[in-house]
Amino acid sequence: MPIFACRFAVRRFAFPALCALWLLAAASPALGQSAPPPERRLLWPEGAPGALGAEPADQPAVTLYFPAPEAATGAAVVVCPGGGYGHLALDHEGRQIAEWLVNRGVAAAVLEYRLGPRYGHPAPLLDAQRALRLVRSLAASHHLRPDRIGVWGFSAGGHLAATASTQFDAGEAGAADPIDRQSARPDFSILAYPVITMGEYTHRGSRGNLLGAAPDSALVARMSAERRITAETPPAFLFHTTDDGVVPVENSLLYFAGLRAHGIPAEMHVFERGRHGVGLAPLDPALDAWSDLLDRWLRSRGLLSR
Repeated sequence: MPIFACRFAVRRFAFPALCALWLLAAASPALGQSAPPPERRLLWPEGAPGALGAEPADQPAVTLYFPAPEAATGAAVVVCPGGGYGHLALDHEGRQIAEWLVNRGVAAAVLEYRLGPRYGHPAPLLDAQRALRLVRSLAASHHLRPDRIGVWGFSAGGHLAATASTQFDAGEAGAADPIDRQSARPDFSILAYPVITMGEYTHRGSRGNLLGAAPDSALVARMSAERRITAETPPAFLFHTTDDGVVPVENSLLYFAGLRAHGIPAEMHVFERGRHGVGLAPLDPALDAWSDLLDRWLRSRGLLSR
């Protein structure tokens, strides 16, 4: 109620308590809590496994975004920005994605994973697995459900998300670190114009940064996510464009076909036109529909309901 309306009510009806109640409601955090500010955390405060130093590039981290408690759905997503395993697109494939999720009551953890050529496999995968374990460990204290923890990756970050979805473990029950006791399996995945294969249709820059200049055939096969799908791989939503000139659409097609062959629920949307790396594509009147389709998929799986 605006102030002039309060004055009108007081003058006409002599109800000064009405204004007092309105002011109390506006000031009370219990009646309308806002989302807490983002919080950046190192994945391993004492040093990451295999770290080559103590510089920022050696210290993988997540920035945590949480919705207001009364809006929380219990779902959370580890966000893996793209960048060819050589840099991170932390704005349009990181922060903007976290804000999109938080607006739907979903917590987000934007991952800063280690990069090539300084770090190759398995460092990025270890970082993604640790991020999933960390988020799951926060379930009891941050209004999360441990069976609603997903992963969302873009481009090379999509390869990392797909790898985390096909190479995971249930955690170590007796680990001294309570985070390591948590499962690293995502409950669902979102893959936006992802690198999937390290074979014929790969993005050469991503493969070089992750596996080196001349990886052997066994390593190429092991890190091609379409070849690692099993009955335990989580459901997936995929988005790509036919004329993507950086990461061929065959990457998404291969993963979708593999999911279908194993009976894994999957939804894929391939648009005719659109450049690589569009993020949520807010300025593209055709591609911006993909986030609406994603919203519907998340709702259909019950991930946006409390």
